Amino acid sequence: MNVRLYPKLAVSSMKKNGRLYFPYILTCIGVVMMFYIIHSLSYSPLIRQMRGGSNVEVVLTLGKFVIAVFALIFLTYTNSFLVRRRNKEFGLYNVLGMGKRGIMHIIVWESLIVAVVGIVAGLVLGIAFSKFAELGLLNTIKADIDYRFTISPEAISFTLQIFTVIFFLLLIKSLIQVGRSNPLDLMRSENVGEKPPKANWLLAVLGVVILGVAYYMAVSIKSPLEAMTLFFVAVILVIIATYMMFCSASVVVCRVLQKNKRYYYKKNHFVSVSSMAYRMKRNGAGLASICILSTMVLVMLSSTTSLYIGVEDTLRSRYPMENQIEVNINRLEDLDESRLSLIRAEYEKVFTDHGIAPEKTLEYRYAYILGRANGNAIEPFSNRETGLMFTYETTREIFLISVEEYNMVMGTDYIVEPGQALIYPMGCEFSDSTISIGNLHLDVVGRTKKSMLSSSAMVSIVPVIMVVISDYEELVPLATMVDTHNEPILTLKWYYGYNIDVNEEKCAAIFNEQKSAINNTFLNTEMGFVYSASRAAAEREDFYSTFGGLFFLGIILSIVFIFAAVLIIYYKQISEGYEDQSRFDIMQKVGMTKEDIKKSINSQVLTVFFAPLLFAGLHLAFAFPLVWKILQLFMLQDLTLVIIVTIISFIIFGIFYALVYKATAHSYYRIVSGANAYLVND
Repeated sequence: MNVRLYPKLAVSSMKKNGRLYFPYILTCIGVVMMFYIIHSLSYSPLIRQMRGGSNVEVVLTLGKFVIAVFALIFLTYTNSFLVRRRNKEFGLYNVLGMGKRGIMHIIVWESLIVAVVGIVAGLVLGIAFSKFAELGLLNTIKADIDYRFTISPEAISFTLQIFTVIFFLLLIKSLIQVGRSNPLDLMRSENVGEKPPKANWLLAVLGVVILGVAYYMAVSIKSPLEAMTLFFVAVILVIIATYMMFCSASVVVCRVLQKNKRYYYKKNHFVSVSSMAYRMKRNGAGLASICILSTMVLVMLSSTTSLYIGVEDTLRSRYPMENQIEVNINRLEDLDESRLSLIRAEYEKVFTDHGIAPEKTLEYRYAYILGRANGNAIEPFSNRETGLMFTYETTREIFLISVEEYNMVMGTDYIVEPGQALIYPMGCEFSDSTISIGNLHLDVVGRTKKSMLSSSAMVSIVPVIMVVISDYEELVPLATMVDTHNEPILTLKWYYGYNIDVNEEKCAAIFNEQKSAINNTFLNTEMGFVYSASRAAAEREDFYSTFGGLFFLGIILSIVFIFAAVLIIYYKQISEGYEDQSRFDIMQKVGMTKEDIKKSINSQVLTVFFAPLLFAGLHLAFAFPLVWKILQLFMLQDLTLVIIVTIISFIIFGIFYALVYKATAHSYYRIVSGANAYLVND
């Protein structure tokens, strides 16, 4: 056979099947474009040079990996659908005399055309839109804008390599799929699976159990650390259970409804229920995929949007004052006011030299200790030992504050006698009347109504107990405790923060002068200490680079997943339209009116189409506690914000989903009406 015939047949076949190939090629182009954009941004010199750029690079690298893996999985799924829809055509070629080798030549040419068009067009569009994406990212993370256009050779090369491998694997799979079939199988491939599946109660029950386990994990986990660790386990369980539910449990439900004679033997229910059971085994995987993709979009959008919107609140919770210093005190006696006044004097001297006074100051001392909880007893251990037995259930961070300083900062008038304590637990329960912290034993006489915790406590990933004591002299028993390295277990700190009404440049200059003064005066003295000085304005760039990068990546991945969901929905409507065309023609011939058929179509399509959205909403609701725990690792504390953003995200996605349904349903009705024009025209 003339070798020139194969590319002609490939092009001709793709044109005739344009309704199938055009969306597939568009998706290939979109995935390649998104991958190039993400990869080129990770090489952007603007992002690498800016403060916090390393955080953005890490986020973009993660996104690049996710898109590559997803592209392989999703394109494999859609390519299998295309081959299956073409099997009858390939079978006809075989019957007419073309051998399997000839059919494979056609598949090779079709795959080559799709790969070349997808990669080339994707790269061209990626290069064209990469600058817009870069400007969008820089604007999102509040970085300086640069309008110079650059092309990343590294991104082009890596994109070519990745997608060449992906399309090659797709080609191999298609060739194996056709090579293992015989002409008769190919001719009747569209009818394979037409026999209604049996109700598999075992898989249905197993799916419900697995889903219940995943839901229980999501709502019962209390530790942010544990939430991060088990998040992917829960995700895998939900994915497995979702596929079981749509492929098996849905058939079981249909069979149960069919046994209910009062429900089943009605015109609308009879047709819709029997048709749903007829096709669920084949299309259940598609519905499950739509559900999983929808859930991923909702979780990503709601979480990254919450982080981005709440970035200023998160920044302020970590840095309550504009400029601040936190000093580690070596000895309990150095926590005395006479010692701390020396450091304060250096700060105030710089204020005097510049002729300004701080608008607001915040100052307090506190002690910190890490321990394992056993009832009301806390067994202290060193930070060096955290890797040995670091479990959320037993680990506690204890912050000890004198009642005098607590009242001064919080404006309260609590009274605590020696041997007594007020407590404020966060992330844990504590109801005992006494508390023992190592050698320190205190009677719990009440609880404070508010917490007064340092910026260090705001980033804690384990439960915290704030303990208000009578005086720092109470800490003597703890101050003498040392670890196996003869290092003190108790950490003593002094916090000093302030706000001043000057411009950013002068504020930074004053802050740097204060750091230099402290270093020059105290660094080499016998009072040597370790301190950390920070400015909220300087840290803001890191916060925006991290949260803005996550938000940007969430949008990009959501777009990719939405493309995938739309394509699956479209193909599902197309395939079901061809399957139902003859069925509805038969229904008309046996006496069903067009109104009955229309109602049956609407009932069936609406039920099947919106089932993934309803399950996605259910997954999102049960995943919310788990997602909230993970967001707390990013220091987000505004639960109300996360709830509102999640609800709004679901509403917006639901509207978009409905619009997609309306658009793709038109293709379904048009196919069904091929032999019954009155279904859509009357």
